Amino acid sequence: MKSLVIANWKMNPETLADAKKLFEATKKAVEKARGATVVVAPPTIFLHEFRAGYRGKRIVFGVQNAHFEKEGAYTGETSLTQAADAGATWAIIGHAERRAMGETSEDTRKKVAAAITLKMTPVLCVGEKARGASAEHFEYVKEQLKTGLADVPATKLGRVVIAYEPVWAIGAATAMSPHDMHEMAIFIKKTLFEIYGKPGMKAVILYGGSVDEQNAPAMLREGGVDGLLVGRASADPKRFAQLLDAVEKARA
Repeated sequence: MKSLVIANWKMNPETLADAKKLFEATKKAVEKARGATVVVAPPTIFLHEFRAGYRGKRIVFGVQNAHFEKEGAYTGETSLTQAADAGATWAIIGHAERRAMGETSEDTRKKVAAAITLKMTPVLCVGEKARGASAEHFEYVKEQLKTGLADVPATKLGRVVIAYEPVWAIGAATAMSPHDMHEMAIFIKKTLFEIYGKPGMKAVILYGGSVDEQNAPAMLREGGVDGLLVGRASADPKRFAQLLDAVEKARA
């Protein structure tokens, strides 16, 4: 089974010229990574040009955020419908940085449902802000899952990807341990089983949070995950190529 790697460029690079250079380097790295399915989520303003000019089959495109309404008086927003028209087939939903700006679990519910209606693959991000001794973070993640997936029937669950990204690990010097991620992966599948039954056990789970070429192999081998949501390392051509190489070796 191929590892799923989502490259979330965030608000990088600064210019279209630099974005083109990054995309060219990414294409070369992806061609060598036969054991990975790669989704590139650039800033939305670059999406249409990249998708229209791409002739390969190894990369698919996603958006980092989009509005659930098709159109309307939502100044500054891009709709999922518009993103799909620009070539996106994946959508990152509920990223911790978006939640920090006010996005709620109820918003993610609407976005996940809208993405599925458009036949896009929603990547629902969940994760706690901090961990305490009483393990309340599990209930926090459960609420995010139950609300975000409230409008997803069991027959459509296979279209959804769950990305666990502990907020305290995003941008940190080190990622969480594979052992702790494995524990969380089991909890996520248990929660989905409680909601959906057997289909919940087949959910695709990613880890995101300071993922790089150093910690990716251990996370894939020992973390109970099917892939990675990669942030800052995906905007660095050299590091992303090394990460994909590490993914290849981890799956060998």
